[in-house]
Amino acid sequence: MNIERVKQQFGNRVRELRYAAGLTQEELADKAELDRSYVGSVERGERNLSLENVCRLAEAIGVSPAELFSWWGKR
Repeated sequence: MNIERVKQQFGNRVRELRYAAGLTQEELADKAELDRSYVGSVERGERNLSLENVCRLAEAIGVSPAELFSWWGKR
């Protein structure tokens, strides 16, 4: 498992779902009670998130945490 690739794919999924929800990074960060720069670094695949922050992002976007990982195993 390539952790850098996982972080990048997770970040891409967060961005995709954020766009679908019609949220800016700042709006998502506010709803998730995270810093906007943190959300940006997540979307760029630079962060190894805690489970707590995965859940915060999912709730703020309006999806289940599992939905953030729905790309897993797909090619």
